[in-house]
Amino acid sequence: MDLLTRIKGPRDLDRLSLGELDRLAEEIRIFLVDAVSKTGGHLGPNLGVVELTIALHRVFESPRDKVLWDTGHQAYVHKLLTGRQDFSRLKSKGGLSGYPSRAESDHDVIENSHASGVLGWADGMAKANEVLKKDDHVVAVIGDGALTGGMAWEALNNIAAAKDRPLVIVVNDNERSYAPTIGGLANHLATLRTTDGYERFLARGKDLLERTPVVGRPLYDTLHGAKKGLKDFIAPQGMFEDLGLKYVGPIDGHDIEALESALQRAKRFGGPVIVHCLTEKGRGYTPALEDEADRFHAVGKIHPDTGLPISTSGLDWTSVFGEEMVKLGEEREDIVAITAAMLQPVGLGKFEAAFPDRIYDVGIAEQHGAVSAAGLATGGLHPVFAVYATFLNRAFDQVLMDVALHKCGVTFVLDRAGITGTDGASHNGMWDMSILQCVPGLRIAAPRDADQVRAQLREAVAVDDAPTVVRFSKGAVGPAVKAVGRVGGMDVLREPKTDARPDVLLVSVGALAPMCLEIADLLDAQGISSTVVDPRWVKPVDEALAPLAERHRVVVTVEDNSRAGGVGSAVAQALRDAGVDVPLRDFGIPPVFLDHASRGEVMAEIGLTAPDIARQVTGLVAKLDGRFESRAAEPARD
Repeated sequence: MDLLTRIKGPRDLDRLSLGELDRLAEEIRIFLVDAVSKTGGHLGPNLGVVELTIALHRVFESPRDKVLWDTGHQAYVHKLLTGRQDFSRLKSKGGLSGYPSRAESDHDVIENSHASGVLGWADGMAKANEVLKKDDHVVAVIGDGALTGGMAWEALNNIAAAKDRPLVIVVNDNERSYAPTIGGLANHLATLRTTDGYERFLARGKDLLERTPVVGRPLYDTLHGAKKGLKDFIAPQGMFEDLGLKYVGPIDGHDIEALESALQRAKRFGGPVIVHCLTEKGRGYTPALEDEADRFHAVGKIHPDTGLPISTSGLDWTSVFGEEMVKLGEEREDIVAITAAMLQPVGLGKFEAAFPDRIYDVGIAEQHGAVSAAGLATGGLHPVFAVYATFLNRAFDQVLMDVALHKCGVTFVLDRAGITGTDGASHNGMWDMSILQCVPGLRIAAPRDADQVRAQLREAVAVDDAPTVVRFSKGAVGPAVKAVGRVGGMDVLREPKTDARPDVLLVSVGALAPMCLEIADLLDAQGISSTVVDPRWVKPVDEALAPLAERHRVVVTVEDNSRAGGVGSAVAQALRDAGVDVPLRDFGIPPVFLDHASRGEVMAEIGLTAPDIARQVTGLVAKLDGRFESRAAEPARD
């Protein structure tokens, strides 16, 4: 690692020869495999952008020039070249974030790791440069997958409208079916397309021909068509140039010299330019290259030599859903599935294998996925749209105005709900139960264990006149939590050990059921009796909850969602509407962006643990006891 350890910042790259740069690229790949195998992280994407990142930092002067990443999981090499080479606690508390982070470095601009937004950022920053008359550069690096998002094309439409506003868009294309077009002719045409002389020549030629009587315009159209045909034969650029964007490429994304040449041309050009780079995801690491599913897109802790996981966890929530979907598909021909470029991560791989004609990958286009689901439902099918909980935020209007307004039977399955931890603020699924509370007719299920995932998924797809949501956590699913009774549609998980009026009604949401049972045990040790219920369906609030709450002295809700507008708020409103005046305390996630750490560490930091909650509930009950005692001690009044 002789060369890598000498890189303290991007300008240290300027002193290296081409041969040394190739050696540096090799050292970086060795470092990434060794470091990420110990911590887990996004390995494949970063192995593919080593040379590209080196070239970017050689040509542009970050942080003066702004290099923006979409998505940020491909920014590990960027971190290494900007002075952050301690990966020992990557994605752990106190260590490096798995995405760009403003708190870490001035070289990081965008922290949000939701895809397809970088071009909008770049458009705004380029406009700011224009207004403020600044001459620094804006460079947006976007993966080919992120270009499937509608936001990217909305931004391109706006970027293309300003022919003289400098902006460099680097398309990191690691689609394996593409073959690079190389050679002197392609390079020469790329140079011509990004020089002012070529543009002036075309303008003068067009003006001259259009003023030539009779044959001028037809001749120009013929020549222009021939030019376009030749260029489209040389490189797949027509899509971009038809928008009015200059195109350079495709470039071998692992040839530093070619990359620097292309980026320098783009940098000199006085308008928006697309630089199309062909890269190989997982490059240089055989286990990644042999992984046909996703080239080691994201890995846990692995053996660096074999790529095999060091340990395997038990049954996970996602797999339970995926297996039940296959069973439902076998039973019902109307069940279809939708994913937004997340087929394997959301557990739909087996469904695709069993029913390849009944699954739709819409790309990174959650809005379109939701509207398409409404169309599928209207056409007589029942679509199940599986998506990360945090990504459903992007499709709220479509859930509201297309699915719910039209009473479409669509089931949204939200994976990674609640605190996910290590991926940081943008990946915690902590908003879904708040933003969906106001959607008329929509129903939300929060399964507490694997059995309930299976049961409530079936209940959800049985609804054909309204949207349903099934949300569950990330990682391993624990043992089944058995019910000891049923009140209305709610499962009773624990009954009080007293015939007197119980002190506390604990309303447990989803995967927090074991925690709530632990809270009940801790309260019992303090002489505080409690009932624990799992509503199962948290929206709408079960009608049986208010009468049950009235039989207790205090109500406590516990959820892995934002406290702002979450289940606790909905329960409080339901009690008020029913005229039940019982003190209520809601425990959940505060309305803040949470730093990356393990799930347990995050929950401890925000006080969402059994001891913390039991302590506060004990204090609340003590206050109630003190109030009642003081009233009893007051003398009678006439």
